[in-house]
Amino acid sequence: MQKKLNKIAKDTNSFLVNFLSKEKKTDLIYPMKYGLFPGGKKIRSKIIVDVGKIFNVNYKTLIQISAAVECIHAYSLIHDDLPCMDNDDIRRGKLSAHKKFGESTAVLAGNSLLTLAFEILSENKLNLDYKSKVSLIKLIAKSSGHSGIAGGQYSDLSFERKKVSINKIIDMQVKKTGKLFSFCCMAPTIIKKKFQYLKKFETIGLEIGLLFQIADDLIDFRGDSKKAGKKTKKDLKKGKATLIGLLGQKNAIKYAEKLKLKIFDKLKFFGKKSKDLKDTIDFILERSKWRKKINI
Repeated sequence: MQKKLNKIAKDTNSFLVNFLSKEKKTDLIYPMKYGLFPGGKKIRSKIIVDVGKIFNVNYKTLIQISAAVECIHAYSLIHDDLPCMDNDDIRRGKLSAHKKFGESTAVLAGNSLLTLAFEILSENKLNLDYKSKVSLIKLIAKSSGHSGIAGGQYSDLSFERKKVSINKIIDMQVKKTGKLFSFCCMAPTIIKKKFQYLKKFETIGLEIGLLFQIADDLIDFRGDSKKAGKKTKKDLKKGKATLIGLLGQKNAIKYAEKLKLKIFDKLKFFGKKSKDLKDTIDFILERSKWRKKINI
C-alpha cells in the first residue's frame, strides 16, 4: 500500500513541478510551491487512480487530474490555517503559509492554487474531449465553492461552541471534506462516459470523505501531533462540531465502520477491480489505529 501511495505521490508531484516550471515566474510561485510540496500522503490522488483502475482509465490522465485535486486541497489547507479561520501555525510538519509569508500572501497563494487547478484541467495535453473537460471543471468548481469546501468551512466556523445536530455535522463534513473525495470518485466515470455509475460513485466519495474526517478528527482527539503534522487536541479547545464530540469516540468509530461496510457493499459489483480502492479505504481507517485502542 505504501509503495503505491509513494509512486502516485512522486508522479503527481513530478507533474506539478513540470507544470509550474512552464508558468510565468511571479512572486507567488514560491509560496504556491510551499503549500503544494511535499504535499501529504496523496490519499485523494490514490482514490482517483483506484477508481480509474476500475474503469481502465489511462494512468497519465489520472495523474493530471490528481494534480488538479492536490492544488484544490493545498488551497483549502492554506486558507484553513489562516488566523481568521482555524489559526494553525503548523501544517504538514512545517510553518503554515501565513506564518512563513504573511496573511495576505497566503490568501493570494491559496487563490492562485485554486485557479491553477482549472488551468491543469483545461490544458490541451489532457487528452479528453471538450465536453468531458467542461464537466470535470464544473464538478471540481462545485466541490470547492459555496456548496463544497468553502461552504463546509463556513459551517465549521459557525458551529463552534454550539449544540449541533448529527445531520448538520454530517452536512458540514460532506461539504468540507466529502465533496472533493466525491469528485475523485466521479472523475473516472466522466472520462469513460460511464454515466450509469455516476451517482453510485458520487455517494461512495461522500462516504469516503466522512470516513476520512472521522479518522482525522480521531487523530486530533488523541493528540498525535506527529501523525497529524500539526498541533492536535484543538477541536475540543475550540468547541468544534464533530461526530466524535457528539457521539463519543466509540460510537463515532462504529458509525465509520458501518459506512465502510456500506461502501464495500456498493463495490461488490466491480469484483477484483475494486480491491485497490478497498485497500485505500482500510488504510484511511487504520491510520488512526483505532482498532488497537478500542474493542468494537
